[in-house]
Amino acid sequence: MSEQSETLLHSFMELTAHLHVHAPRTFSKDYFCILPLLQRASLHPLTKCKRKISVTRRRNFMQSDKDFSVPLTNKSKTEIRDKTRVSPHAQSSEDRVSVSLNDKPERMLNVKEEGADNGGDYDYGDLSVGPDHRSGYVAVVGKPNVGKSTLLNQMIGQKLSIVTDKPQTTRHRILGLCSAPDYQMVLYDTPGVIQKEMHKLDAMMMKNVHSATGNADCVLTVVDVCKVPEKVNDLFEEDGVDLKKKPPTLLVLNKKDLMKPGEIAKRMEWYEKFGGADHILSISAKYGHGVEDVKNWIVSKLPYGPAYYSKDIISEHPERFFVAEIVREKIFMQYRQEVPYACQVNVASYIARPTSKHFIEIEIVVEKGAQKIILIGKEGKALKLLATAARLDIEDFLQKQVYLEIKVKVKPNWRQDVDLLKRFGYSGAIRPY
Repeated sequence: MSEQSETLLHSFMELTAHLHVHAPRTFSKDYFCILPLLQRASLHPLTKCKRKISVTRRRNFMQSDKDFSVPLTNKSKTEIRDKTRVSPHAQSSEDRVSVSLNDKPERMLNVKEEGADNGGDYDYGDLSVGPDHRSGYVAVVGKPNVGKSTLLNQMIGQKLSIVTDKPQTTRHRILGLCSAPDYQMVLYDTPGVIQKEMHKLDAMMMKNVHSATGNADCVLTVVDVCKVPEKVNDLFEEDGVDLKKKPPTLLVLNKKDLMKPGEIAKRMEWYEKFGGADHILSISAKYGHGVEDVKNWIVSKLPYGPAYYSKDIISEHPERFFVAEIVREKIFMQYRQEVPYACQVNVASYIARPTSKHFIEIEIVVEKGAQKIILIGKEGKALKLLATAARLDIEDFLQKQVYLEIKVKVKPNWRQDVDLLKRFGYSGAIRPY
């Protein structure tokens, strides 16, 4: 072979290798028909190039055929990632210590106590906040399915807590951050208050509710305005919480979009007499009506001081936590009766790949073999449907294509196993990964 032909073949080989690595979907399979010709040319780099292409091609084939991936939307990835950023502490792979939600963290900087009551100056160091800056903890409590998670999502401006039409969807205490130049609210979305605890899981969830209200600077008690009115004191006295010892309480009458204005006025009049709260507001969390009024009331009750967390994050929970919550939300939406409540979702593996899809392995724990059969469905169709729905939302949340793998395991009576529940993150701490 002439020197010119050898140079041309070598250049063609490098070009096709580059195309296959960086544009595999547009690369033709017919390229592999010319490999024998290249081998006969006895080009020294051929063997390495062939091996590299084969591995890349096999990896992309496995991902595209099994993952049913779809292209991302045209949203700005930088803009979305800035909005969905979680705490750097939570993302760190080196720090595996759990973060307690039962105790308030130290403020970002120490505050001079002198002049705090009369509007004196604070020592904020490098923080760009003034003496009128407020920050504090807000507990969002109420019975199941009254719209607590929807309200938290509206206040933050992004979906953090999962939302379904089934009661008791929220299990963990969700920490969300609502920040502005002059304030920072640390919001706790809590599980719905239940009167009868059937499992150890229920008891641990109610313990988290008590802890959240005990540490809060103010409390939002959310009720469904369409339901029969009841005293807020009665709601919590049944669960062992004394409302008189609580901080300032706002009674939020949610779902006003489902009632006529005259009926809402009657309900508000009743709650003003018997509600037992410091203030009452009617809102529609679903459509955002009245949410700004709720924010204004909260800010007026928060103590002065610098922020607890950096203002460019919206949660202390890691991304893995929200990935598991998305899968659990899809379980609640797809399955009925006892199955969703018997499921625990864990992220078994999360491998971030800068140049290709993230790999996420999900483990769903159920209590009975029959529940596992229902989850998987005939010929695995139900599980495939679940995986596809969850993957689309995960990709939208992460703004990154993912390869999602779901496995189902049976652990009898896991809701009664205290050690397992602590491992699953129900002990009032952010679960380390």
